[in-house]
Amino acid sequence: MSFEPDRVSVVDLEPASSDFLQEVIAGLSASPRTLPCKFFYDERGANLFQQICELPEYYVTRTEMQVLRDEGPSIAKAVGPGIELIGLGTGAGTKTRILLDHLDQPTAYIPVDISREQLTQSAASFGKLFPGLEVLPVCADYMQPVDLPVASRTPSRKIFYFPGSTIGNLEPEAADAFLHRIAAACGPNGGLIIGVDLQKSREILEPAYNDSAGVTAEFNLNLLVRANRELDANFDLAQWRHYAVYNSAEGRVEIFVISEIEQTIRICDHQFEFAAGEKIITEFSYKYSPEGFTNLAAQAGFRCERMWTDRAHLFGVFYLTVQS
Repeated sequence: MSFEPDRVSVVDLEPASSDFLQEVIAGLSASPRTLPCKFFYDERGANLFQQICELPEYYVTRTEMQVLRDEGPSIAKAVGPGIELIGLGTGAGTKTRILLDHLDQPTAYIPVDISREQLTQSAASFGKLFPGLEVLPVCADYMQPVDLPVASRTPSRKIFYFPGSTIGNLEPEAADAFLHRIAAACGPNGGLIIGVDLQKSREILEPAYNDSAGVTAEFNLNLLVRANRELDANFDLAQWRHYAVYNSAEGRVEIFVISEIEQTIRICDHQFEFAAGEKIITEFSYKYSPEGFTNLAAQAGFRCERMWTDRAHLFGVFYLTVQS
């Protein structure tokens, strides 16, 4: 069966600007103050993240890609032939392409991502690279329940793919709830391939989120740029700075924007007073031990079938199946 790679039809469930407004207001009204990291990925944010992935300090992406290249045949053997691959937050799809190159006759690829432009571009590219593969892109917040399109061919099993250690951006309770939801969505004989950043020294972690070129800082502050553009906020970027630190007690990198001065931020009819040095949390990035993540997955109903890692044990790719 062949498909038309130049005709990309995106199921568009992208969050409305009202959702962005509501979540920003709620986050800035909370204590501690937060901004939702899922809104990093407007067009500029997505491009900046691609640049981050190529930075020498940011080991995460290149290490995960190397694991996929080295262990692709083993991963393909573990999941078996004829699967439907459902990608969550796969972005430009660079890692997914490596995985698909190894898979045995997958029936369909359903990428779900919040960045519509990047999703459309990657779906068109995949249609050309894999002309026998049905590609069904969905623009949506994959952290919420999503009705997925039904592929034209029945797969041997459904395999979700969640790369990039994005699971680390979730607080433990939210990670547990997310994994429970994916386990339920996998269906009989289904599974999950998931990238997990492993615990390591502060000397490796902190430079990865504080690169010398300042790209991560620009990426973090772009969340304020987006709020200015879409919500008519009045963030003055010169009065905010990026900050990231490893909290060893919590096992996570904590990422903030910090107010340099005492200032008032206006968003629509809301006002927020900030003291000099006051922080807004933009992202946490939890790091797991193999045992810690396996236990978290087991609580959600998954069994760990395999874990593949690099020689330095920086990053793990886990294959989980639903416990019967």
